[in-house]
Amino acid sequence: MSNDSEKYWYNLKTGAVEKGFESPAPDRAGPFDTPEEAAKAPEVIRERSRAWAAEEAREDSWGTDTVSGEPGDDQ
Repeated sequence: MSNDSEKYWYNLKTGAVEKGFESPAPDRAGPFDTPEEAAKAPEVIRERSRAWAAEEAREDSWGTDTVSGEPGDDQ
């Protein structure tokens, strides 16, 4: 198991890359293996948010009849 205190984190409040647990947990995104990866955290977060939103939209429309638009209308 790796030691997260030796990894890099992105500070969500300041936008700074930090090594180890410099900031409180709610203010950190990570861990990342390199400072370069940590610096890209906002891009990674945006992309994951888009993917999760798309997945939720697919799940929300599951079981909807695309012809009538009425849920559960399988006839």
